[in-house]
Amino acid sequence: MNEARPPASSRPAEAAEPPLPANLRRNAPLVPTDSAASRALAAVIAILTFLAALCAGAAEIAVSSAGQWQGSVAQEVTIQVRPSAGRDIEADVKRAEAIARAHTGIVGARVFSKTESERLLEPWLGSGLDLSDLPVPRLIALTLPPDARPDLATLRSALTEALPGVASLDDHALWLQRLSVMANTLAGIGIGVVALVLIATGLAVVFATRGAMAGNREVVEVLHFVGADDAYIAKAFQSRFFRLGLRGGALGAGAALLVCGAAGLAARMWRSGPAGEEIAALFGTFQIGWQGYAVIVMIGAIASVVTALVSRVTVRHFLR
Repeated sequence: MNEARPPASSRPAEAAEPPLPANLRRNAPLVPTDSAASRALAAVIAILTFLAALCAGAAEIAVSSAGQWQGSVAQEVTIQVRPSAGRDIEADVKRAEAIARAHTGIVGARVFSKTESERLLEPWLGSGLDLSDLPVPRLIALTLPPDARPDLATLRSALTEALPGVASLDDHALWLQRLSVMANTLAGIGIGVVALVLIATGLAVVFATRGAMAGNREVVEVLHFVGADDAYIAKAFQSRFFRLGLRGGALGAGAALLVCGAAGLAARMWRSGPAGEEIAALFGTFQIGWQGYAVIVMIGAIASVVTALVSRVTVRHFLR
């Protein structure tokens, strides 16, 4: 005979599992991203990214301006006709102009008058001087085609044969070389500064990672105790620091984009006056193209990647 069982409602309820004490509960992630130290690191990364992006933008503007100067200088050569005793300078100038116009590949020729040639010396000698008694050479500016370069050696030989010791051709090769060296130097300086800023970012991440490891030493030991390997712990730190780097890189790159855009807008407003045109002719337009904006975005992404990689390497080295 089966024994009667008490109804389910009368059974004693199973004892519920007691909650962990408050001092043993951990609701925060392994590497907090909202702590004061994390926010400070994100701010440092944002500032360094901003400086690196501005430096890269300035280098891009300088290289672009140098390229424009090179293009302008390369499309023009100059014939210099020197006064000589017993010779008619005006006749020599006309003969040199005729030889230049007859040469294949010369688009145009502009003869500078005696007054215009003397005015070119004012930046060095000052204004108000009487240069009529000085043997100021006369200049002829020759315009070259933009897509081809004529045989200037043949033109130089023709001028030397027709006007020996009087006429000479200057192809501005020295100025082109100097502009090329200046552009390469500015580009190298920009790359060097960006590299130094990224190194500084890596060093800041190293110190922040070691501080986070020291502050979470007990948690790391527990993870080791339950079987977590170094790769798992390093991945956790890498993920958190990558988010910090992404936040800081995005803020720094975004601020740099806003500054460059505002500088371009201000430059367009400057060019409305004669002073702005002179500044633009000397120093460029202070505007970066899409390549410059792409470089700024890339610097922000590189800062995030550097933060993640450096944190992972630091954690692996710390756990050894």
